[in-house]
Amino acid sequence: MNARPGLPPLHLLLALAVMAVWGTNFVVIKLALAHLPPLTLATLRFALAFLPLALFIKRPAVPLKNLATYGVLIGAGQFGLLFTAMRADITPGLASLVVQVQVFMTIGLSMRLTGEKIAPYQIAAMALAVAGLGTIAWHTDGSATPLGLLLVVGAALSWALGNMTARAAGPVPMLNYVVWSSVFAVPPLFAMALLTEGWPAIVAGVAAADAKTWAAVVWQSVGNTMFGYAAWGWLLSQHPSATVAPMALLVPVFGLGSSALLLGEPLQWWKILAFALVMAGLSLGVLWPRFMAKPRA
Repeated sequence: MNARPGLPPLHLLLALAVMAVWGTNFVVIKLALAHLPPLTLATLRFALAFLPLALFIKRPAVPLKNLATYGVLIGAGQFGLLFTAMRADITPGLASLVVQVQVFMTIGLSMRLTGEKIAPYQIAAMALAVAGLGTIAWHTDGSATPLGLLLVVGAALSWALGNMTARAAGPVPMLNYVVWSSVFAVPPLFAMALLTEGWPAIVAGVAAADAKTWAAVVWQSVGNTMFGYAAWGWLLSQHPSATVAPMALLVPVFGLGSSALLLGEPLQWWKILAFALVMAGLSLGVLWPRFMAKPRA
């Protein structure tokens, strides 16, 4: 592992590329949802994340229960809820921002497991983020409905629980882990799609999907999953987590920016304020321990 502070230029460019892919992916999701019902889209995403790549990479040496738990949490939980919310209840830019509260949920779950007490800076960080979410909830111009916020917060909780599950698996190749866990996401997602969307809507959505829609579906698996997780896992293997992890703060920047640029999502003053509050909370929560750990001259 590289012990030097900061990332070398090429590694920094790779990290920025991953953040750009993960951030702009919210726009890609919205494009795919133009034709495909949300749970149908999620089912296809995870089916393509499993096959054909599973034919070429080994299943990680972790219990099937762990793989299944992660697959259900990330598939049916995180992305099932996120795609459902983004169909009509929250814009891509705001979704990319709100889902990042998983950082606080992950920290909270980790503290519960270790018995560590919450620090004052963490209370301040959560207060800033909650103020940002409150700002979003207060405005009802259609950018985010209460249901949309609730669904995305639920997606964030599923993501945090998925993080805990992945941590319990120990040091495993992340790409292998994500690919082989994806197969366990497909059955619950498909069952939920049949139950809530219905077979006629699934067939109609698939029939109406054009080349752009299928490209968006493939990008979910190839770009977002295969490239994103493989590159991110490699960076974490080469550098300390404290050096790499703060880069994830750029996901909402790319998410909100690309949604405004490509989809014309308006950036009202309150949206900018909510963005600033949530990002300030995330930055404080992630960067404060690193700042305090620096030796003083």
